[in-house]
Amino acid sequence: MTIDQQTLWVATGFLGQAFFAARFLVQWLYSESRGKSRVPNVFWYLSVIGGVLLLSYAIHRKELVFIIGETTTLVIFLRNLQLLKPRHKS
Repeated sequence: MTIDQQTLWVATGFLGQAFFAARFLVQWLYSESRGKSRVPNVFWYLSVIGGVLLLSYAIHRKELVFIIGETTTLVIFLRNLQLLKPRHKS
């Protein structure tokens, strides 16, 4: 059984959506366990993985609106990961 390119791209899109959905599930469970709303670090990693997969799919589909939206949110997700790194005091 061979899988054609279109099927692989659709699977990539669905996988990206799955990572995005997983990040909200993780955030909800994390918050519930602490009794208040919190965002765990893994939320941002899942966001980046989902964002890269969805951006790849959008580029493949040549969907300009989707490409711009995913690029913008990916920059925000990457910046949040950067902010998680400990800073050295000078």
